[in-house]
Amino acid sequence: MRYPRLLIITVTLSIHFALPLVAADKNKSNSKSPDADRPSYELPQPTKENLDLGMYQQIRIEGLTHSHVMEYASALMDGIGPRLTGSPNVKHANEWTRDQFAAMGCSNAHLEDWGEFGMGWQQLNTWTRMASPDTAVFITQAAPWSPSTNGTVSGQAIWMDVNKDEDLEKYKGKLAGKVVLLGDMREVKPVDKALFERMDEKELAKEVEHPLIPEPGYFTPELMKRVELRQKVAQMLGAEHALAVILPSRDGRNNGGSGGTIFVDSSRGLGWFIYQRDHAQPLPVVIMAIENYGRVYRLLKANVPVTIELNVDVKFTGDHEHGFDTIAEIPGTDPKLKDEVVMVGGHLDSWASATGATDNGAGTVVAMEVMRILNTLQVKPRRTIRVGLWTGEEQGLFGSIGYVKQHFGFAPLSTAPDQIKLPEWMRKPAGPLELKPDQQKISGYFNVDNGTGKILGVYLQENVAEAPIFTQWIEPLKDLGVTAISVRNTEGTDHESFDAVGVPGFQFIQDKLDYSSRTHHSNMDTYERLQPGDLAQAATVEAIFVYNTAMRDQMLPRKALPHPELEEQRKAPLKKLMPGAVDVDEKDAKENK
Repeated sequence: MRYPRLLIITVTLSIHFALPLVAADKNKSNSKSPDADRPSYELPQPTKENLDLGMYQQIRIEGLTHSHVMEYASALMDGIGPRLTGSPNVKHANEWTRDQFAAMGCSNAHLEDWGEFGMGWQQLNTWTRMASPDTAVFITQAAPWSPSTNGTVSGQAIWMDVNKDEDLEKYKGKLAGKVVLLGDMREVKPVDKALFERMDEKELAKEVEHPLIPEPGYFTPELMKRVELRQKVAQMLGAEHALAVILPSRDGRNNGGSGGTIFVDSSRGLGWFIYQRDHAQPLPVVIMAIENYGRVYRLLKANVPVTIELNVDVKFTGDHEHGFDTIAEIPGTDPKLKDEVVMVGGHLDSWASATGATDNGAGTVVAMEVMRILNTLQVKPRRTIRVGLWTGEEQGLFGSIGYVKQHFGFAPLSTAPDQIKLPEWMRKPAGPLELKPDQQKISGYFNVDNGTGKILGVYLQENVAEAPIFTQWIEPLKDLGVTAISVRNTEGTDHESFDAVGVPGFQFIQDKLDYSSRTHHSNMDTYERLQPGDLAQAATVEAIFVYNTAMRDQMLPRKALPHPELEEQRKAPLKKLMPGAVDVDEKDAKENK
């Protein structure tokens, strides 16, 4: 009987002495650490990544051995076809991708409206021929949002040589009923280099090397002036009752813009906002293969009369069509991290001359395959994995900008008269970023939009803190050709919408193949240009990046928050720098400049 009594005394004493310790622990837990309210991307990052190599292996087997990416590709490109923003086809694609995500096991598959876009448009048929002095069938397609000819029309061809506003005067009263060739005849060089090329080690090393001098942007003041002049030409052609406009197709890398390849996008149209009714093109516009354009051009230069017949048959489906993004998720399972998000995506829209296979059907089906792989493996991510398929990318990243603005934040834009006439993505910021609470809950966004080539590495968008993390991630992927980490920025696609509001956004480095030479925005951008092995590799690699981001303890580190409203001030020349310089009135300084 002694032992029970001794046990009771022992337990009682233990409880008595333990109570102060429990109270101390409770007080300790109630006092928050300095880092408690800080988002995890601000905390020190671990030096060694905790990689699940077993999951690497499962994703590799599913992505490379059991790939379904080309089935998605055929359904999208062959079954639906071109997906011009605002068109019935892109609506079909939105709904089909939503339903496919739901069928593969994603949650919350839905469409999100990013706002009014403009006119819906479809090309039904376009043909152009020379009727005299000889007969010839030409390779042409309607420029997007071109109006119809309302049947076959015929007119005398004239070449319009306009390089400045004053050149318009000489054509007054001379354009009625004419088919106008607008644009110089470029030199057509022989195709003496391969149009389909894979990047070698030297080229990849150059891509990784960071440029010491900022590379010039595409949208230079000279380009802006040319666009403004084109708009004036369009107004004059409409006022003068010209019959139609023929534009020469531009060239591609390695002289790829020949041999029947034509590049058909709005850069060959007659203004920025031709998809809006208030800025609609006043007459039919077609893009012509350069060899066909050259024949008519040379005849006209030799003063030989040329008669052109054409029929542009198109359909407008509304003046106020809205744009939509396709969104779906794999829910997070960690009680502390499930409200955080990692995103993957690409743009669903395309141009209308082919089926948009490499731009960006490839990025779309890779993102779909990423979600299929992860669903098939029944992963239980700690963070929510969300896919976004954007529309309106080709007209200015509208879909991703709209999504980011609704969920994460935006920079207010200038409403100055000279800015209002520009596309929204080119306008100057008018103030600091206005961020939403969810901006702190997204770890990163991964994008594919450089064609059908396999992934060779990743651009960091100057986020150098990612380098040691991604370097460890790609080590087990080097046998798949993934070796490159480039700190440099890359431009022109949807990751920029995320990067602009301080969210880590990444575009992958891809093998170039024939993207810039033959398929980008062209009538050759079809299913046949897709490379099955490359797409399977891309989906496998992207799935691993997404999985790693969803599973790590902390969110990916971030760059300092952007301040776009200060960019002009930071780039302005230093004042009072030159010894002996005298103060000059600001107005006089501008005039002297």
